[in-house]
Amino acid sequence: MPEYDDSNRAFLQAFMARSCMTFEDAQPILAAILTVSEGRTVDPDEVGEDQFSDFISAANTAVSPFDLEIRSSLPQVLESAQQEAPATPPKRVYALVNTTSDPLTQLATTYSPDEIAFLKRLLDYMFIKNNTRLCEGMAVTQMQAVQLHKAPSSERQSTSNEPTQTQTAAVQSLRMTQAETMIIHLIEEGWLQKSRKGFLSLTPRALMELRGWLVLTYNDEGFDGRPVERIKFCAACKDIITIGQRCENRECKGRLHDHCMRNFFRMQQEEKCPVCKEEWPGDKFVGERALTANPRPSNAVPRQRQSSSATPSALGEISEDENDNEVQEQT
Repeated sequence: MPEYDDSNRAFLQAFMARSCMTFEDAQPILAAILTVSEGRTVDPDEVGEDQFSDFISAANTAVSPFDLEIRSSLPQVLESAQQEAPATPPKRVYALVNTTSDPLTQLATTYSPDEIAFLKRLLDYMFIKNNTRLCEGMAVTQMQAVQLHKAPSSERQSTSNEPTQTQTAAVQSLRMTQAETMIIHLIEEGWLQKSRKGFLSLTPRALMELRGWLVLTYNDEGFDGRPVERIKFCAACKDIITIGQRCENRECKGRLHDHCMRNFFRMQQEEKCPVCKEEWPGDKFVGERALTANPRPSNAVPRQRQSSSATPSALGEISEDENDNEVQEQT
């Protein structure tokens, strides 16, 4: 491996200033760095992917003692040009993530406890209320997100026998304008992304950073003792899936990102589920299309699970009628 020099340090500093980038983003940065180090003008087009990979590898070696790592993932929400031309492959995103500490604790350096509690309610809405056995939405509209500004009464109040410190640390509601501002900041900082239809979902960087926390928080045991897996994974690339398609069999774990599905079926003679081998339906969606194609009745909300890792009150006072919906669908 080449010696770690000033060029590598300059690239790492540029990466840390941005938190995430694509190969196309890195080309002009590396061209400027190499122009200085090599004493000649280097055009961005001269920077190849192999050279970029070498810089990524060197940076990972340098940051690994600090529990940091540059990871990569393909975006699940395609850019406008890619939505109009689905055959265009998405651009891989590289992000600098913390491999050990709680991601919400990291955000606490920027946001107040009340704002962190709002973010937790937002994630609960995505991965619990809008992510049921019948509808794997995993996204929210901006209006739904803003309406979570008010903390449920169980978060705002403490019981009389709790310590004074806990009572003074009770979560307070945000004003609607504060919630709107925080959503804008989360989008600008690369945690949330907004689709053309106005749905908010987690970015590739957020999914890479929050992966372990999401699994620990939202995959647990149900009331009947069976495992509840709200965080799903693509059967092809094994990354978390929040947008794509699923097998028609709800008990099957077959899920595919849109870009993975195209590559996977291109190599197959028939379009079969990669897990159960049944016919792939093509009209069973994961993500915002699940919410828009099969809108949930206004009185239908998912059953809230009992878990110490999530905030039971984060969704407010919700009724448990998911079973009723399942019975209606079966009939």
